Amino acid sequence: MARGGPKLGQGRREELGQSFQDGGERYEQVRPGYPPTAAEWLIPHAAKDALDVGAGTGKFTALLLERGLVVTAVDPSADMLEQLAVQHPGAAAALGTAEATGLAAAAFDVVSVAQAWHWCDPASASTELARVLRPGGTLGLVWNQLDTSIPWVHRLSRIMHAGDVYKPDHRPDVGPEFGALEGTVFRWSDAVSTAGLMELTKSRSYYLRANAATRAKVLGNLDWYLHDHLGHSESDVLELPYLTLAWRATKASPAAGQQPVGLNL
Repeated sequence: MARGGPKLGQGRREELGQSFQDGGERYEQVRPGYPPTAAEWLIPHAAKDALDVGAGTGKFTALLLERGLVVTAVDPSADMLEQLAVQHPGAAAALGTAEATGLAAAAFDVVSVAQAWHWCDPASASTELARVLRPGGTLGLVWNQLDTSIPWVHRLSRIMHAGDVYKPDHRPDVGPEFGALEGTVFRWSDAVSTAGLMELTKSRSYYLRANAATRAKVLGNLDWYLHDHLGHSESDVLELPYLTLAWRATKASPAAGQQPVGLNL
């Protein structure tokens, strides 16, 4: 599941993650952004330097830049970063991962990981991101999910194999380098045409890794659902409801000679 669901083994994470090595242009065109309120909640008031990890084409990077931060964006895909450089030339961009950013220690006030923490090894990523954060720095984790509490959206997510099922008791795993996680949810909607929904489906990891027969079946089912069952025309623009799940935690400051304690989530 691609949105904070069951844990994936490292091999499976790498296999699915490879599906995003290409297709940056499509990703930029069809994937939604994030509500500004999520960035306002995540970013400390006094923050100046931000690192956006798994930045992709810069969907969350944009919000960091809009708030006047000096932003470095890291992603393992050169194709994604090419799109980011075009869209957001104000951000520095570098190849890297959450587990190995290649950046200097204690260089950032806030690190964001939007729509990407489920691709990371949480233990290794926590250690690395704590390393690049300054004392008292903030780790922010963000996910967009379709609002499947709405019946038509729930069925849509199943057809798209989106994996977006909100679980109120779910907590992301982070390492003992960070204090207790605090979470919140933002509700919003994204205007999208039925053609745009077809393209959005094509940007999902399930579709990207599927064979030709499975892809054709997914798109056929989606076409039937949107145009025959729900009765939309191809020119209709829908308000697609989303939940943005946001989590923040502060870099722990263990007492001298003591090891950080684990989280009790």
